[in-house]
Amino acid sequence: MSHAEPARIALPQSEITVSPRRWWLLVLLFIAMLIAYVHRGAFSVAAPFMANELNLSKARIGIILSSFFWVYAFMQVPAGWVVDRFDTKRAYSIGLMFWSVAATLEGIARGSASLIGLRVAIGAGQSISFPASARAVANSFNQRERGTVTGVYLTGVRFGTALVNAIGALFPARYSWRLFFLVIGLVPLIWLLPWNRFLQKWETQSAQAKIDGARNSSQIPFLQTLMLLRRRSVFGIFLGFFAYDYVWFVFITWLPGYLSLERNFSPREMAVYSSVPYLPMSAIIILAGVLSDWLVRRGREEKLVRRFFIIAGLAIGLLIVPAGLVSSKVVAVWLLTISLCGLGICTPNTWTLTQAVCEKKIVGSVSGIQNFGGNVGGIIAPALTGYIAHITNSFALAFAVAGGVLVIGMLAYGFLVRDEVSLEL
Repeated sequence: MSHAEPARIALPQSEITVSPRRWWLLVLLFIAMLIAYVHRGAFSVAAPFMANELNLSKARIGIILSSFFWVYAFMQVPAGWVVDRFDTKRAYSIGLMFWSVAATLEGIARGSASLIGLRVAIGAGQSISFPASARAVANSFNQRERGTVTGVYLTGVRFGTALVNAIGALFPARYSWRLFFLVIGLVPLIWLLPWNRFLQKWETQSAQAKIDGARNSSQIPFLQTLMLLRRRSVFGIFLGFFAYDYVWFVFITWLPGYLSLERNFSPREMAVYSSVPYLPMSAIIILAGVLSDWLVRRGREEKLVRRFFIIAGLAIGLLIVPAGLVSSKVVAVWLLTISLCGLGICTPNTWTLTQAVCEKKIVGSVSGIQNFGGNVGGIIAPALTGYIAHITNSFALAFAVAGGVLVIGMLAYGFLVRDEVSLEL
């Protein structure tokens, strides 16, 4: 922008990719993901303090926990369409404000019905987070940086889970669970100030950009977004991420129960061995993003690099199968930890492969389809794993099923996700 141009006209969107200030966007994306998972996990850690006062049985708590996904999973495709039709600044701002208010209102809940309604609302609001993050990365970072950037902001998921588990066990006990929800719901709204201030400058505001945006919006009606699933690459992304998330949800919903019920870990052992494996996984996520970006910068074809990392990570994830069969509980923990690290290798590359395969204006839409597939896995995995463990009195077969799902994911990414996707094809 020349000095003669009006100050109110922002720099073109593409110029953010060469500005060092783009790294502040990464900080904001990381914080937003951390906030999302603090709010997502808050009820889990507060439930023991709420149970007596609100007459919540274990069965009711289970229903309340699952209610988050009832709308969240099916809102992914509409959320991706909203991100592509409008802009990431408004979409993420409205979504975070909506789910934060819902999280705050959990503090005045009177029973399971109101909690279910609020958890559904939180899920609806958070449906915007992954599509908006993927579109922001596609808009603002070069392809050789996407793996690192995606890996870093996705560690917000793990840090958010760890943070809420830490404060959630202490704050309600010392003060009250109602104040706990009030604080964690309202304080994160501060994030909206730097987010809107930053993107107000960088998102294109020129008249031509508005014309182009209107033209692009008219090309992406919602039904056409749904039809993207008919494309081989998009269906492969959907199926492959279903496999990834299926196993991820087996871990985050059943790892503590597995260690306690089948491996007979003490409560203290369970607390350590059900949380420590996520630390190396977080490091692996960042390293996988950095290494895949390095290979892209060295001239390797991006789609091949991303697919290689995903397939290799899913293959390592297959160690979940022998983990359910070995007799040593220590060996089982090691195998599960390595399996988790395999998923960590996949994590940044699943999202950056979507960005590499799709033209920019449909990245949000296809990311929504991707996360929809993942959360279908999230709906099925906890229930099916529990059912198999119940009827067989063992998790071995359930872990074997998870391994079979991983093989399906490897085939999907290896043979289906090949062609580039655009609206014109």
